Amino acid sequence: MLKRLFDIFVSFFGLIIFSPIFLIIAILIKTDSPGPVFHRGVRVGQSGKIFRIFKFRTMVKDAEKLGGPSTSADDSRITKIGITLRKYKIDELPQLINVLKGEMSLVGPRPEVPEEVATYSEKEKEILKIKPGMTDFASLWDFHEEEILKGSKDPHQAYRERIKPMKLKLALEYVEKRSFFNDLKIIFLTIKNLFK
Repeated sequence: MLKRLFDIFVSFFGLIIFSPIFLIIAILIKTDSPGPVFHRGVRVGQSGKIFRIFKFRTMVKDAEKLGGPSTSADDSRITKIGITLRKYKIDELPQLINVLKGEMSLVGPRPEVPEEVATYSEKEKEILKIKPGMTDFASLWDFHEEEILKGSKDPHQAYRERIKPMKLKLALEYVEKRSFFNDLKIIFLTIKNLFK
């Protein structure tokens, strides 16, 4: 209950505070390349429920038709404004809408696409018992995931081999050790990483 109240409070006031910035970013995205302001990717939430995530669009229109689901830092689909938005994780801020709606939490395992969730083992499915989040232990570990994938011939295969195993391990660790104190610690460390 405390976690949900905290999520509602922070996401509500966060959206109000960031709304002028959102407007500026929306204008920059629209002037940079044709297409929508938001990318509404399909993700798997708590109990396997499908939802659409809110992210600022950082890639060209219909990018998913031009390449795989994983993105490296040198991906040609990334727009000029998209490079900056991704670097400072600004593209993730609209997920506060998902948090306010109750589809996500501020802290929790990062939501995955259905294709990846379909490969989960029975133990890994424990992750789906709680709401996905905007940040967690795995987000702190691979804060700039696209840099790890940079130079890969097949970024999605590289993601599965070099990132996914540790990401799942840390997500399970969060599920086992979750607490309001840990959530506050993860939020603090995430903000600290942003200013590095």
